[in-house]
Amino acid sequence: MVKSLNIDVEGIHVHTGSDILDADVFIRAAEILFSVVERFDSVKFIDFGSGFKVAYRPGGLDTDIEAFGERFSESFNQFCARQGKEYTLKFEPGKFLVSDAGYFLVHANVIKQTTSCVFVGVDSGFNHLIRPMFYDAYHHIENLSRPGGPEKVYTVVGYICESDTFGVDRRLAEVQQDDILVMHNAGACCLTMSSNYNSRNRPAEVLLHKGEALLIRDRETFEDILRHQLDPDYIK
Repeated sequence: MVKSLNIDVEGIHVHTGSDILDADVFIRAAEILFSVVERFDSVKFIDFGSGFKVAYRPGGLDTDIEAFGERFSESFNQFCARQGKEYTLKFEPGKFLVSDAGYFLVHANVIKQTTSCVFVGVDSGFNHLIRPMFYDAYHHIENLSRPGGPEKVYTVVGYICESDTFGVDRRLAEVQQDDILVMHNAGACCLTMSSNYNSRNRPAEVLLHKGEALLIRDRETFEDILRHQLDPDYIK
């Protein structure tokens, strides 16, 4: 018999990991967590965090959220019945909900042929979308300006004087200067991880709602960057 602990704990939280496809992984984590919850009479909620996988590549795998919901609900309800108590169940599926709802648009500034590859230089960098440079994350890239054009292989790079590469050896419809490229899955960890590195401005954000484009965040200006910088009297 499990002995209760005389400690006031209102909630239990677990981080199961990221990009989990198999519902059984959550079920196994739940069983471990349930065994902990049983020892605290004061627990009111259980937070299982996130970890649901989204498809970053065309045709990629993602978590079957409906199958997961059925399996997990059965396990959770059985636990509540054993305890004779109702708990609040929480998840944090932010990336799963918004990742593929966001798109990042850039202009092609220059097309440069080298002996090894063709570079497309764009008007952005890891100051706006750091995931590819930070941990080699994949973001699908398309040429919105010429979607039906002949395909060529490009390496898409940014304008920062560092390792600033969005994609290597990508097949894109032929890119010309001033074309607009789109990077997918920018709804999570894009603007929230952006910065003013190299005194670069953050871009505007536009919401598409019922076919209408609505500006929801102004493009930053250089004055915005300087706004919080002070000029102390002692250096004058």
